[in-house]
Amino acid sequence: MGETDVIDLLLAQHAMIRDLFDEVEQAPADKRGEAFTRLVRLLAVHETAEEEIVHPYARRKIDGGDAVVEDRLEEENQAKHLLMRLDEAGPDAPDFMKNLLLLRTAVEAHARSEERYEFTQLRGHTSEAERRSMATGVKAAEAMAPTH
Repeated sequence: MGETDVIDLLLAQHAMIRDLFDEVEQAPADKRGEAFTRLVRLLAVHETAEEEIVHPYARRKIDGGDAVVEDRLEEENQAKHLLMRLDEAGPDAPDFMKNLLLLRTAVEAHARSEERYEFTQLRGHTSEAERRSMATGVKAAEAMAPTH
């Protein structure tokens, strides 16, 4: 990803995450595990980067930053628990698709909240240089992030 603005980078990742959910949902049963593994990886590195780079910045820069970030972390934790259950049960579990839908709903609601409450304010309260610097930080954090 060549995005140099952290907001554009994160929005592009949100789109990739939605696409991967589509891929997992539409994959034949024997290919579902591979697509799900890619989804788990992307979610893990994306959330790690947000926690290490974006949220601390948001806490300092935006109005009511602490409350905004705490709400996002609560959403992330709910999604993480669902993801862990799905990952442990595996894509062959009888309730996999039902739980995948629950996860997708939680992740998409979380992404919309980030976009509305965190990203919009961050864009308004940071300079282009700050957002470029944050994008570099996000890419570095993702390179080092655990994939689970």
